Amino acid sequence: MDWVPIVLATFKVLVLGTGMFFAIKWHYDQGKKVEEKEKRAVLRAVGKVAAVFVLSLLGLLLFTFFLSRKLGLDLTFP
Repeated sequence: MDWVPIVLATFKVLVLGTGMFFAIKWHYDQGKKVEEKEKRAVLRAVGKVAAVFVLSLLGLLLFTFFLSRKLGLDLTFP
């Protein structure tokens, strides 16, 4: 029974490694096909998504802060 985790872990590493290799290769090949205009559009979309993520993270942080103050939690540093 001691060989089962070794075999399964080895299999898992091989499968995930192969999957990552082909995923990276596919994305690299797709990147070569993209024209300059499409690159700009993708960068603009990524910027918008990043901005929305940061703003929603800030909103969640403020909501958590105000909720914890409302519940009476002590948030001061020692």
